[in-house]
Amino acid sequence: MHKLLVFIFLTLNSVLAFSQKELTHEVYFDTDKYNLPPTEENRLLLFISTLTDVDIESISIFGFCDDIGADTYNLKLSQQRANAIKTIFSSNEISDDLITNVDGKGEILLKIVEEKNILKIRGLNRKVEIIVKPKPPKPVEVKPIKKVVKKKDTPEIIKGNVKVGDKIIFKNILFKTGYSTVTPSSKKILDAIAKALVERKDIYFTIQGHVCCTQNSRDAVDRKTKKRNLSEARAKYVYDFFVKKGVNKKRMRHLGMRRKFPLGGDPKFDRRVEILITYVGK
Repeated sequence: MHKLLVFIFLTLNSVLAFSQKELTHEVYFDTDKYNLPPTEENRLLLFISTLTDVDIESISIFGFCDDIGADTYNLKLSQQRANAIKTIFSSNEISDDLITNVDGKGEILLKIVEEKNILKIRGLNRKVEIIVKPKPPKPVEVKPIKKVVKKKDTPEIIKGNVKVGDKIIFKNILFKTGYSTVTPSSKKILDAIAKALVERKDIYFTIQGHVCCTQNSRDAVDRKTKKRNLSEARAKYVYDFFVKKGVNKKRMRHLGMRRKFPLGGDPKFDRRVEILITYVGK
């Protein structure tokens, strides 16, 4: 028994240590440029996609230059490179609140690698370093059992007494970060909402899509199409889903709301869709 407890303790410690490990990524720039080359942007977007399930504590972005050029010029260019990466993060629904450092460090000493070609070595110094620090795991807290008062879910609300101007947020319908598709667990809930709408033929509505984390009220980039219309794409995704399930097209329209109406709190709840009731028949 003692050996088993020791094994479990060591295993948990190793899991916790791994979960707190920083995630790093580097992107590289052309000479005198602060816009990412397409191949490097694709690599960055792939890295961002791996952060979907990471509970992020902070993100640091550091820009660098090679040893060519004046110090003041290199310092400015390195900052522009860091700022460019931050913009890409924001456009792909990574909250600005998580980005704690965006610093240009200017030129750095030539990176020491097993490479004799000075041009290749300088290329390795024209970069931005990204460091993602996950939050430490929360200790498991055993809470006393409380009586749970179940709130009405979305299908029940739709079947109930609704009126023109009501806005019904699709709770527990979560979208993948940067994409217009919902998570697998959300499809079952969306299917139940569709069935309720098929039965409730007297209401007409607008499907409103939203995004999180972009600067001001801009829309986010749809990673699948590379277009800056993610909120519209999310509304259209739900519209198409309802059509397939039998909801009459004449009863609904879809609209992208960009980031005009953030809810606050966890950013995942701003990656949402809701319906606005526009007409209730008699």
